[in-house]
Amino acid sequence: MLEGLYSAAAGTAAQQERIDGISNDLANASTTGYKSVRIGFRDLLYSAQGNGAGPTVAAGAGAAAGIFGRSQEQGAIQTTDQPLDLAIEGPGYFRVTRTDGSPALTRDGSLRLDALGRLTTQDGDILQPPIVVPRGTTPEQLSIGSDGTVRNGPGRALGRIQLVDVPAPDGLQPLGGNLFAANAASGQPTGAGAGTTLRQGALEGSNVDIGDAMVDMMDAQRSFQMASKAIQMQDQMLEIADQVKR
Repeated sequence: MLEGLYSAAAGTAAQQERIDGISNDLANASTTGYKSVRIGFRDLLYSAQGNGAGPTVAAGAGAAAGIFGRSQEQGAIQTTDQPLDLAIEGPGYFRVTRTDGSPALTRDGSLRLDALGRLTTQDGDILQPPIVVPRGTTPEQLSIGSDGTVRNGPGRALGRIQLVDVPAPDGLQPLGGNLFAANAASGQPTGAGAGTTLRQGALEGSNVDIGDAMVDMMDAQRSFQMASKAIQMQDQMLEIADQVKR
């Protein structure tokens, strides 16, 4: 009889993880370049019942939820008219070096100039390969082409922003702060395809659909309530069985 209690408890844990994932998506509905998580369910262990139930009769131990990657759908491009705002159109990432020296990837193209004239993220992560503008240059004097070429005025090229991509984006390790780390599951970064371009003066918005997320949240809450009710029923059945034994 305890198997039913365990299965119901596994159901509540799975729905709680689903609620946590949807809540994170809703919290990042306005985060630049954010990609919504994909949550799925899987069966837990099945075991034979025995006790005359027959060799083909088995009972499951419930379900478990897990994050199976992120939606790679393009977010809406939002025009900002800020010269250091860059939106990636197509698959790809900016390469940056974090303040601790470790490499990372991001789709957040909200850039700035640091005290040394280097292009960095808002958190100070340095764009790779580094691009340094001459002292006294203002962001308004910079033009950035669709191929990533950064120019100071009409003629002089200062460098090129090189976008990269990975074979399996779902395998990227989230680091927080809109950053990801490449690993064995994602594959190593290589140059982005020819179809990937940059748009200056714009940012890619989050790809979270608030309406769909709210519907999923309500569904997850109802499922959590149902699993909780199953736990209560199992507890009542155990109480009755205990009284009968006495």
